Amino acid sequence: MDHLKIIRDIEMRNFKPIYFLMGEEPYFIDLISDKIENTVLDEASKAFGQTIVYGRDVNLDQVISLSKGFPMMGDLQVVMVKEAQDLKEFKRAKSSDDDEEESASEDTQKNDKSSLASFENYVANPSPTTILVFAMKGKKLDKRLKFYKNLEKVGVVFDSEKIKDYKMADWIRSYVQQVGFTIENSVAELLSEYLGNDLSKVVNEISKLAIILPKGTHINAQHVEDNIGISKDFNVWELQKSLGQKDVLKANRIIHYFENNPKAHPIQMTIPSLYSYFTKLAIYISLKDKSQAASAMGVNPYAINDYKAASTKYDARKVERIIGYLRQADRQSKGLEEGKYNIGDIYRELIFKTLH
Repeated sequence: MDHLKIIRDIEMRNFKPIYFLMGEEPYFIDLISDKIENTVLDEASKAFGQTIVYGRDVNLDQVISLSKGFPMMGDLQVVMVKEAQDLKEFKRAKSSDDDEEESASEDTQKNDKSSLASFENYVANPSPTTILVFAMKGKKLDKRLKFYKNLEKVGVVFDSEKIKDYKMADWIRSYVQQVGFTIENSVAELLSEYLGNDLSKVVNEISKLAIILPKGTHINAQHVEDNIGISKDFNVWELQKSLGQKDVLKANRIIHYFENNPKAHPIQMTIPSLYSYFTKLAIYISLKDKSQAASAMGVNPYAINDYKAASTKYDARKVERIIGYLRQADRQSKGLEEGKYNIGDIYRELIFKTLH
């Protein structure tokens, strides 16, 4: 189920008795659990009707016991288990088709089985006056566990997946629209390149713009440079473009800026970005059917024209050598090569070898 649908249902007070939020992307898990925490009960009822525990501090039997209790005020209570990945029973849980863990003692195995059986019974007949929430970050439940199908039937099981790098610009555009703005395609790409797929970081930076700019503003590169500090002219995305176009003057201007602003543009982040760019360019050049290039390369279709243009400047052999230069520069930046190399020298040698 889409996270926005879950949130809409919560806002409409269409609650489920159990929410199991799990997966690699913590942003969506926090978004849903925060919505439950701030919506189900009013402030006066939270002191008596909302219990928040952490997986490392409780066991599953204690969670079940809390869930079976009755609300002290009102018709509902909320029991929320944060960091549920630390619940020992879930960490050790295996499906009935698996062998028991050798490292677990016989007593521990019996206790785990008993607790999981109790939870299975609770899932089959959850308390109508309790909203039980598990926030499991970075981990997922084994879908083969006995209670999993029932969990999907009676409650919400949400798998929070990381946004793929090549989909980040689209996600940024969509999120910007949700908060009442629009954004230039190139600026969405710039934010994606600069901030990566850390959604919390992306949302935080967009929130800065939302506070400063009037609703409905079409966000451009100048807004981003003035308020977030990402230069529209001097960033790794522009460096990639200048290398792809073999623009010697612009590429050297950018690396000079990077050399003088190492904290804002650490070489340890720049080199992996360039490595990713030229690796994708190598894939593009090798493809016979260019119509499927975006999916094969894992990039947004919006970016394909840049790779197409770059493929007219570089052949496969040259790109292969560039990837080798990038590996060498990476070693030099980490002090793994003999000799002393400062950042400026590494950049200049890398750019010269790439462009000539």
